Amino acid sequence: MRQKNDFTKGSVPKCIIDLALPMTLAQLINILYNVVDRMYIGRIPNASTLALTGVGITFPIITIIMAFANLFGMGGAPLCSIARGKGNIDEAEEIMGNSFSLLIVFGVLLTALGLIFKKPILFLFGASESTFSYANNYITIYLLGSIFVMISLGMNSFINSQGFGRIGMMTILLGAITNIILDPIFIFALNMGVQGAAIATIISQCLSSIWVLKFLTGKNAILKIKYKNFKIKIPILKQIVSLGLSGFIMALTNSIVQAICNITLQVYGGDLYIGVMTVINSIREIIMMPVHGITNGSQPVLGFNYGAKKYERVRSGIKFMSIVCIIYASLIWLVLRIFPEFFIKIFNSDPALIKSTVPAMNMYFFGFFMMSLQFSGQSTYVALGKSKQAIFFSLLRKIIIVVPLTLTLPKMFNLGIMGVFLAEPISNFLGGLACYITMIFTVWPSLKEK
Repeated sequence: MRQKNDFTKGSVPKCIIDLALPMTLAQLINILYNVVDRMYIGRIPNASTLALTGVGITFPIITIIMAFANLFGMGGAPLCSIARGKGNIDEAEEIMGNSFSLLIVFGVLLTALGLIFKKPILFLFGASESTFSYANNYITIYLLGSIFVMISLGMNSFINSQGFGRIGMMTILLGAITNIILDPIFIFALNMGVQGAAIATIISQCLSSIWVLKFLTGKNAILKIKYKNFKIKIPILKQIVSLGLSGFIMALTNSIVQAICNITLQVYGGDLYIGVMTVINSIREIIMMPVHGITNGSQPVLGFNYGAKKYERVRSGIKFMSIVCIIYASLIWLVLRIFPEFFIKIFNSDPALIKSTVPAMNMYFFGFFMMSLQFSGQSTYVALGKSKQAIFFSLLRKIIIVVPLTLTLPKMFNLGIMGVFLAEPISNFLGGLACYITMIFTVWPSLKEK
């Protein structure tokens, strides 16, 4: 069983690409869940910009749900890769069973808390009287189906970590195709607006979660979900949370930054600039897809070889991942500078929105290639089980750098609104360099010595 999807054999770049290609496609398809919603919502007659802004206000809440899915999914999956690399199949399955139970428990808890406190949270996160109804209609339905989001997103990591990248891609493909078909039916044909978009998303996530569970309980999986492993054990919980805390904090800090940006933008620019940030975040999701694909595809390979004590292969994997990410991020930055309106019009054609978004977008994505250093360094720490370092650099870029800059820059040098968008590139340079250089001076030499 250990020989199946054995990443200690063959070319390291090939192992990564074999996983990264389907995972990149999966990332693209996964983005379609929310991006397709926004594309249709941005074309609702007589309310496109307000509806799009309302949905944008819900992003921090959605990101928090995904943060918990990352905590238990991306926390358990690298541990499974390391255990499988050592040949400990029973231990790997126990980790997966505990992760599943944690996803269910927290999925129910988040749904309850979200429904109880949604109104004050939405106003806190930047909703106005004009946009609240759209935000409330969307997030209420999304919360009712959040347990499906937790299962499909969290447990799909365990499919990918076993080397079944194509099966993992099919998980997302199934849901995305369903979402693309149902969105126009619910939004326009049934005249349900943003509620229809949310219903389509939740039905799609439900089908994806069924697919994931069917595979992980079937005969083709190397590691299987078994009832005997559902009882949560504190030592395993600590390991999962310790390693998943990096991804959790990264997603949670994204939520905090989104909320702070929306609040600040509401003060300095009103609903229009929250709409601008919604469009920019949507574009960012699209262009970051290959970076997520290559870094996520690298993690199982790095973790497996680390567990098998093939340290030279780990170094080779880190180099390949870093080079590919830097080249891609540099090229996409150039494309964004040349064709900004093309990307904006995917989501909205309002002339006022386009006019305001172009300069904000140029500012926000300046030096975008530096973001690839953050993701490469972060993924290396996670793959090798170095949770403390991964957590620190998650906090450094978002909480220590972005949040203070977002709050202070608009008041300095008459920057106003542009100060909010300037915080991101500054954090990319400072955070990306700090994370990657530290990894090079700590992890890299230790692998060579071993």
